[in-house]
Amino acid sequence: MIRTSLTRLAAAASLSLAALFTTTASAELERGAKAPAFTTRAALAGKEFGFSLNAALAKGPVVLYFYPKAFTQGCTLEANAFAQAMPRFKAAGASVIGMSADDIATLKDFSRKECRDAFPVGVASPRISAAYDVAMASGLTRRTSYVIAQDARIVAVHADADYRGHVDKTLAAVRALRK
Repeated sequence: MIRTSLTRLAAAASLSLAALFTTTASAELERGAKAPAFTTRAALAGKEFGFSLNAALAKGPVVLYFYPKAFTQGCTLEANAFAQAMPRFKAAGASVIGMSADDIATLKDFSRKECRDAFPVGVASPRISAAYDVAMASGLTRRTSYVIAQDARIVAVHADADYRGHVDKTLAAVRALRK
């Protein structure tokens, strides 16, 4: 009797966990979709400014990458990699902005220390996170990179919790736009 109850309880718990992971599974926007326009507070070189996706797209393609939390190991390494690659993104005519649910004070610090003053980071509000299908139940954002062409169409999506590959894959997609 007790063993049967425990078995049923374990089965119910497994189903509940499966449902939880199913509802929070990756559901990023698809290639070809129109990127949702947004404005947000952002930081570059420790200074706050207003960022507009539409204004950035007027200058060229945009790499919009979401990361979970500033100053965590993977997010720091990813920011360092994007900073190091910025000359190649600029040569390809693209701009980069990182987005997280961190507050602007944290992003100012992160933009100086880990983004190395090379590219801005912005506040991913719950509305922006939902629009880009990167919101997680924890309030953090899922690591997802989008390459957005000047016509506001998404031309590449890379969703992977491992930060490695985001820079190379987005740079390749930006370069492909020039061909």
